[in-house]
Amino acid sequence: MLKILLAVDGSESAARAARKLIETAGWYKEPPAVELLAVHLPVPLVGFSDVVVSRQTVERYYQEEGEKMLATARRLLDAAGIKYVPHILIGQIAQTIVEHARKSGCQMIYMGTRGMTAVSNVVMGSTATKVLHLADVPVVLVH
Repeated sequence: MLKILLAVDGSESAARAARKLIETAGWYKEPPAVELLAVHLPVPLVGFSDVVVSRQTVERYYQEEGEKMLATARRLLDAAGIKYVPHILIGQIAQTIVEHARKSGCQMIYMGTRGMTAVSNVVMGSTATKVLHLADVPVVLVH
Protein backbone atom coordinates (compact mmCIF):
# COMPACT_ATOMS: atom_id res chain seq x y z
CA MET A 1 0.00 0.00 0.00
CA LEU A 2 1.24 3.47 -0.90
CA LYS A 3 1.91 5.72 2.08
CA ILE A 4 1.79 9.48 1.51
CA LEU A 5 2.86 12.25 3.86
CA LEU A 6 0.70 15.37 3.53
CA ALA A 7 2.56 18.28 5.13
CA VAL A 8 0.34 21.25 6.00
CA ASP A 9 0.68 24.60 7.73
CA GLY A 10 -2.86 25.98 7.57
CA SER A 11 -2.18 28.04 4.44
CA GLU A 12 -4.29 28.11 1.29
CA SER A 13 -1.38 26.45 -0.51
CA ALA A 14 -1.54 23.56 1.97
CA ALA A 15 -5.31 23.28 1.41
CA ARG A 16 -4.67 23.03 -2.35
CA ALA A 17 -2.17 20.23 -1.68
CA ALA A 18 -4.80 18.39 0.37
CA ARG A 19 -7.34 18.83 -2.44
CA LYS A 20 -4.83 17.52 -5.00
CA LEU A 21 -4.10 14.47 -2.86
CA ILE A 22 -7.86 13.82 -2.62
CA GLU A 23 -8.24 14.29 -6.38
CA THR A 24 -5.45 11.83 -7.17
CA ALA A 25 -6.18 9.24 -4.45
CA GLY A 26 -8.34 7.27 -6.88
CA TRP A 27 -5.41 6.81 -9.27
CA TYR A 28 -3.92 4.11 -7.07
CA LYS A 29 -4.86 0.44 -6.95
CA GLU A 30 -5.89 0.82 -3.33
CA PRO A 31 -6.45 3.93 -1.23
CA PRO A 32 -3.17 5.37 0.05
CA ALA A 33 -2.37 5.54 3.74
CA VAL A 34 -1.99 9.21 4.67
CA GLU A 35 0.25 10.70 7.34
CA LEU A 36 -1.07 14.22 7.97
CA LEU A 37 1.70 16.35 9.41
CA ALA A 38 2.00 19.84 10.85
CA VAL A 39 5.42 20.99 12.04
CA HIS A 40 5.85 23.92 14.39
CA LEU A 41 9.16 25.69 14.87
CA PRO A 42 10.45 25.42 18.45
CA VAL A 43 9.69 28.37 20.68
CA PRO A 44 13.00 29.92 21.70
CA LEU A 45 13.42 29.50 25.42
CA VAL A 46 16.11 31.79 26.73
CA GLY A 47 17.40 32.48 30.19
CA PHE A 48 14.74 32.04 32.83
CA SER A 49 11.78 31.82 30.45
CA ASP A 50 10.88 28.40 31.88
CA VAL A 51 10.18 30.18 35.18
CA VAL A 52 7.76 32.59 33.49
CA VAL A 53 6.19 30.15 31.01
CA SER A 54 5.62 26.58 32.12
CA ARG A 55 6.45 23.57 29.97
CA GLN A 56 2.74 22.68 30.00
CA THR A 57 1.89 26.12 28.61
CA VAL A 58 4.38 25.70 25.77
CA GLU A 59 3.12 22.18 25.01
CA ARG A 60 -0.50 23.42 25.02
CA TYR A 61 0.55 26.22 22.64
CA TYR A 62 2.15 23.70 20.26
CA GLN A 63 -0.96 21.50 20.39
CA GLU A 64 -3.40 24.37 19.79
CA GLU A 65 -1.36 25.87 16.96
CA GLY A 66 -0.80 22.44 15.43
CA GLU A 67 -4.52 21.70 15.49
CA LYS A 68 -5.17 24.99 13.67
CA MET A 69 -2.60 24.02 11.05
CA LEU A 70 -4.26 20.61 10.54
CA ALA A 71 -7.89 21.81 10.63
CA THR A 72 -8.57 22.53 6.94
CA ALA A 73 -6.81 19.40 5.69
CA ARG A 74 -8.65 17.27 8.28
CA ARG A 75 -11.98 18.71 7.17
CA LEU A 76 -11.19 18.06 3.49
CA LEU A 77 -9.90 14.52 4.07
CA ASP A 78 -12.86 13.67 6.33
CA ALA A 79 -15.33 14.93 3.72
CA ALA A 80 -13.61 12.80 1.05
CA GLY A 81 -13.62 9.72 3.28
CA ILE A 82 -9.84 9.43 3.23
CA LYS A 83 -8.35 7.97 6.39
CA TYR A 84 -5.27 9.59 7.87
CA VAL A 85 -3.11 9.66 10.96
CA PRO A 86 -2.53 13.22 12.24
CA HIS A 87 0.80 14.33 13.72
CA ILE A 88 2.00 17.57 15.26
CA LEU A 89 5.78 17.73 15.54
CA ILE A 90 8.19 20.37 16.74
CA GLY A 91 11.43 21.10 14.91
CA GLN A 92 13.04 22.63 11.86
CA ILE A 93 10.23 22.34 9.35
CA ALA A 94 11.79 20.86 6.20
CA GLN A 95 14.09 18.51 8.09
CA THR A 96 11.24 17.31 10.32
CA ILE A 97 8.96 16.66 7.32
CA VAL A 98 11.61 14.57 5.58
CA GLU A 99 12.60 12.78 8.78
CA HIS A 100 8.98 11.86 9.52
CA ALA A 101 8.51 10.62 5.96
CA ARG A 102 11.54 8.34 6.39
CA LYS A 103 10.60 7.07 9.85
CA SER A 104 7.00 6.35 8.92
CA GLY A 105 7.84 4.69 5.59
CA CYS A 106 6.16 7.23 3.32
CA GLN A 107 6.87 6.78 -0.37
CA MET A 108 5.71 10.27 -1.36
CA ILE A 109 5.33 13.76 0.11
CA TYR A 110 2.56 16.20 -0.87
CA MET A 111 2.82 19.84 0.15
CA GLY A 112 2.05 23.37 -0.98
CA THR A 113 4.67 25.61 -2.53
CA ARG A 114 4.01 28.62 -0.33
CA GLY A 115 3.49 28.79 3.40
CA MET A 116 1.96 31.17 5.89
CA THR A 117 4.67 33.82 6.11
CA ALA A 118 4.99 36.83 3.81
CA VAL A 119 8.66 36.07 3.19
CA SER A 120 7.84 32.57 1.98
CA ASN A 121 5.47 34.00 -0.63
CA VAL A 122 8.19 35.98 -2.43
CA VAL A 123 9.45 32.93 -4.32
CA MET A 124 8.67 29.24 -4.11
CA GLY A 125 8.70 28.61 -0.39
CA SER A 126 12.05 27.95 1.19
CA THR A 127 10.55 25.00 3.07
CA ALA A 128 9.39 23.40 -0.19
CA THR A 129 12.82 23.95 -1.72
CA LYS A 130 14.56 22.39 1.29
CA VAL A 131 12.22 19.39 1.26
CA LEU A 132 12.98 18.85 -2.45
CA HIS A 133 16.70 18.80 -1.67
CA LEU A 134 16.48 16.60 1.43
CA ALA A 135 13.86 14.04 0.42
CA ASP A 136 14.73 10.69 -1.11
CA VAL A 137 11.12 10.07 -2.16
CA PRO A 138 9.03 11.90 -4.79
CA VAL A 139 7.72 15.28 -3.64
CA VAL A 140 4.51 16.62 -5.14
CA LEU A 141 4.43 20.42 -4.88
CA VAL A 142 1.04 22.02 -5.38
CA HIS A 143 0.87 25.70 -6.28
